[in-house]
Amino acid sequence: MRYTIPVVLALASSVSAVGNAVVKNKCSFPFYVWSVGASVGARQTVNANGGNYSEVLHSDATTGGISLKITLANDGLYTGAPEQIISYTLDGAQVWYDLSTVFGEPFNGKHITVTSKDGPTIDWPTGSHPAGSQVRVSSSGNDVVFTACA
Repeated sequence: MRYTIPVVLALASSVSAVGNAVVKNKCSFPFYVWSVGASVGARQTVNANGGNYSEVLHSDATTGGISLKITLANDGLYTGAPEQIISYTLDGAQVWYDLSTVFGEPFNGKHITVTSKDGPTIDWPTGSHPAGSQVRVSSSGNDVVFTACA
């Protein structure tokens, strides 16, 4: 019985809090976000001029990672509208994140970024994919923040 408390304390100290995946909208128009792993989450509206969406960083047992898919169209995920995709994967004490598009570039002409407190920034000054890899890594305790119209 006397070993129970040290074991519980050791386990509790080895579990660290994880950050959030955050989507910030500084644009003058709303957009829509779906959290996608093995299944598709409910559509979330991110209002213009300061709206945001946030979820705790998590894993998917089937796919491993999560993609936050953003479209400018209300039903864009299901109609082939251009998608901005922020993907992340938890790997123990680290979170790997990247930025990509499919079916076009919904923020073409707008400055977009993905930042994390101790990870490198992904910066698309014109909303278009620059050359090179966009994969970055940070501590999983930090937020990963996508900002549209940065």
